Amino acid sequence: MSGNHTMTAGAMADVADAARSMRRATMVSVGVAVVLIVIKTVAYALSGSVAIMSSLVDSALDAAASLATLYAVHQATTPADREHRFGHGKAEALAGLLQSAIVTGSGVFLLFKAIDRIVTPETVDHGALGIVVMVVSIVLTLGLVTYQQRVAARTGSIAVAGDRLHYLGDLLSNAGVILALVLAGEFGFLRADGIIALAIAGVLLHGAWGIGRGALDMLMDRELPDEERAHIIAIVKGHDRVLAFHDLRTRRSGLSTFIQLHLVLDADMALREAHEVAEAVERSLIEAYPGAEVIIHEDPEGVDEHDGHAERIGV
Repeated sequence: MSGNHTMTAGAMADVADAARSMRRATMVSVGVAVVLIVIKTVAYALSGSVAIMSSLVDSALDAAASLATLYAVHQATTPADREHRFGHGKAEALAGLLQSAIVTGSGVFLLFKAIDRIVTPETVDHGALGIVVMVVSIVLTLGLVTYQQRVAARTGSIAVAGDRLHYLGDLLSNAGVILALVLAGEFGFLRADGIIALAIAGVLLHGAWGIGRGALDMLMDRELPDEERAHIIAIVKGHDRVLAFHDLRTRRSGLSTFIQLHLVLDADMALREAHEVAEAVERSLIEAYPGAEVIIHEDPEGVDEHDGHAERIGV
């Protein structure tokens, strides 16, 4: 049996860098939410606008969600300990579910509001101060979601992607209000507000479904995608002293990837040599999946395993 004892310094650095990026992204998210709360509080105090107050409440909810995500990401990137031998990665999936629920609620609310505005159109009026606040919000939020997108793409973080999604909803809503003001004021198209809101609701609900499904897959230990399993199989087949393999099992938890399989080796191979072959396969897998936890069991050829199936190399 071979375990993951050979993580390279480069792999450890990659995992640590990804963890830092995730923490930084969530801290920036909280910072932006706080700045927006301050700006909108001042604007509401000066204007007494109900629209600005509504936006202020929305930003306060964003801040609460971002704080929850910050805590979850901190937990998810904490190294394994005595009580959590497999790490804390599933905390990230829980944060993803929370974000998905928040965005779904926002999307459903916006959907009904949009239908109401389409059926009974109203004049959109936010005043000069409201428009200034929305423009500032758009600029700050655009910078945030762009940064979060880069971090989520590099780390595969469900929590960061979920946090990005609800800020993207804010960005689209604020931009949609300005567009609706232009269409209603310049072209008399009063239903533009409802139609734009309907489109935004669709984007939010679609995104929430993707985030929620990814979080559930992680919590339920779903196998890695077929293309990643094919990559793992190709790596194993690339070692000429491996005769066959079977019982490939994979899952992902936060930043950690778990790979487990059985190798079929020559029955006359010495124990030390079998160990070296397994270690070589393990190193190749860790090189492809930095920070992966790899467990390999060596079987001598001719032994009838319980599942009765082994994929022959080169067949």
